[in-house]
Amino acid sequence: MSVVAVIPARGGSKGVPRKNALPVGGVPLVQRAVRAALACPRIDVVAVSTDDEEIADLARAAGARVVDRPAALAGDTASSETALLHALDAIGADAEVLVFIQATSPFIDVAALDDAVERVQYGTEDVVFSATETYGFLWERTPGGAVGINHDASYRPRRQEREPHFLENGAFYVMDAAGFRESRHRFFGRVGIVATDERGAIEIDTIEEFEVAQAIAPLLDRPDIIDVDAVITDFDGVHTPDTATISADGEERVTVSRSDGMGVRLLREAGIPVLILSTEKHPVVRARAEKLRVEVQHGVDDKAAALLAWAREKRIPLERIAYVGNDINDLACLELVGWPIAVPGSHASVLSAARVILTRPGGDGAVRELAERVLRARTTAHTDHPPFVTQQHHQKEVVPHG
Repeated sequence: MSVVAVIPARGGSKGVPRKNALPVGGVPLVQRAVRAALACPRIDVVAVSTDDEEIADLARAAGARVVDRPAALAGDTASSETALLHALDAIGADAEVLVFIQATSPFIDVAALDDAVERVQYGTEDVVFSATETYGFLWERTPGGAVGINHDASYRPRRQEREPHFLENGAFYVMDAAGFRESRHRFFGRVGIVATDERGAIEIDTIEEFEVAQAIAPLLDRPDIIDVDAVITDFDGVHTPDTATISADGEERVTVSRSDGMGVRLLREAGIPVLILSTEKHPVVRARAEKLRVEVQHGVDDKAAALLAWAREKRIPLERIAYVGNDINDLACLELVGWPIAVPGSHASVLSAARVILTRPGGDGAVRELAERVLRARTTAHTDHPPFVTQQHHQKEVVPHG
């Protein structure tokens, strides 16, 4: 246990209430931090220090040890350093390297984290922290007016003629544990920097930053595999393009994808339950489900309650379910499951709530893409290849809609 990662995650927060338990990209912030730490090959122990029961449960579910933080170390004025020292003592490990990870940074670069640990392990530096490279001209306000603090205001060299500065982004700090115990501060001895991509350098301290993180999560996370035990989908906008044609005699028709039908078949043959859950009360919904040979509930007013009841009946944990939707009546379901998924062109609130945004549109391969990502999780733990569903041709068929 030479490398110990500690994630301080108290329950109280003024800027964003209970932010450490809130989901970004469908995953609570504390769990995102735990997963990043567990993915780092050089980290031996991952612990979450918290005073909050819900956060503790989330941490355990993600695979971390939990350190119960005393109330005296969990107030607004308590420093992170005191929580780290308490956690080291509580874990009882003779740690050589301490990794301090902040849950408020949802997009931790695991490769950069591993590099920082290696540098401290081998004595290159005593402390290595994450920062973002910047060429910005910084200023400070003074009684006499604004003053440049990293440049001469009378000289404005081009970017390529300037040396970069580094902005601390708060994602992680890797420290020699003995040096940290002695100094009781995160910066001591030889301090090094590991530069991380500015696209993922956001640190959540305000509601606005939380909203930005939600918006960009599907673009940065891009999980290629979706590891679940069940799939639930909306109908209109997921199995269809969310449009309908009306014939002269008033009959509505919708378009569905044969490729999507094959995707459902592959899921079914793999033993993965599929449920179509729709507020629409149309015979076409049931007809399509019967053709696909999957369960269906349509004309449902409270989709979240129906989802919960179905999950209990099947004894499938909510975190092991994928739900695919496209509009605001899907939000409650998206908030319940471990894998909230949206199709392109969904309502903005649905896109923000999604852990994954599929590349194929509703009614044109979205369900097939989902199926292939789910099945890929059954055969591989990781892949660097993009979803191959985007390379396939999708045939369409027309089904009467009423």
